[in-house]
Amino acid sequence: MSETAGISTGIAARYATAVFDLAKEGKDIKALESDVAALEAAIDTSDDFKTLLTSPLYNRDEQGAAITAIAKQMKLSATVSNVLALLAAKRRLFVLPQLLAVLQDRLAEERGEITAEVTSAKSLTKTQTEKLVKTLTAQAGKTVTIKETVDESIIGGLIVKMGSRMIDTSIASKLNALQNTMKEVG
Repeated sequence: MSETAGISTGIAARYATAVFDLAKEGKDIKALESDVAALEAAIDTSDDFKTLLTSPLYNRDEQGAAITAIAKQMKLSATVSNVLALLAAKRRLFVLPQLLAVLQDRLAEERGEITAEVTSAKSLTKTQTEKLVKTLTAQAGKTVTIKETVDESIIGGLIVKMGSRMIDTSIASKLNALQNTMKEVG
């Protein structure tokens, strides 16, 4: 992890903890969930919004005015709107994607869920996904949500990341292990 990414994640984690605690205190978890989903969708779909978050061309006042208008237009909760304004005032809007990721994790934890990142060579069928969810739920003791990505370079098998655990059954990793063993022998 680069130093900048580590700093951004640290900043995001502190803000996320504060936002989550405020929402929980105010019994506003549902509003926080919808705000996080709306902001993630905005980041995914709007290049202008991404530019506003990361561009050094906008000064503090411009970022603050823009983010306040966006929060009002999106009808975000007061807690999230205030945090966005604070991030703009401190020139820290660039951490918003990491902040949302940390909040997603905290919200999932609150619901008793855990997200498993699954990488496969081709898209999983509905039956395969259901079996995988059932197996991972039994293993984790929590409800598992799957976030699936397709990467043809793994050739076959799965790479499952759940919390701090990773299970790599991909053919590519087995071939790499075999190649390393062959180098040791020869």
